[in-house]
Amino acid sequence: MTDELALDYDHAFRVVGHLVGAGRLDYEVVAELRAIDAVLCRMGGRENAERWSKDALSTDPGWNEVREKARRVLVCLIGGWRLPMPEIRVVR
Repeated sequence: MTDELALDYDHAFRVVGHLVGAGRLDYEVVAELRAIDAVLCRMGGRENAERWSKDALSTDPGWNEVREKARRVLVCLIGGWRLPMPEIRVVR
């Protein structure tokens, strides 16, 4: 599941240059998107396999950093956001 999130992000990230060129994204957003990509890259590799479990999605600091950066992207795109980030609960 978590690896699919990262793969989906990677696929979407590939069109960022086109969106900038079309005037759909500004450089502040692109900087945050690149930062998310960098976090996901740092979390890669066999030595980090535990960071890609369902449990890690709600407990790993790297995933928390991704959520924080994604929230900043949303604020840049849609304006101020006054609501707190939701608690993530894993249901089994």
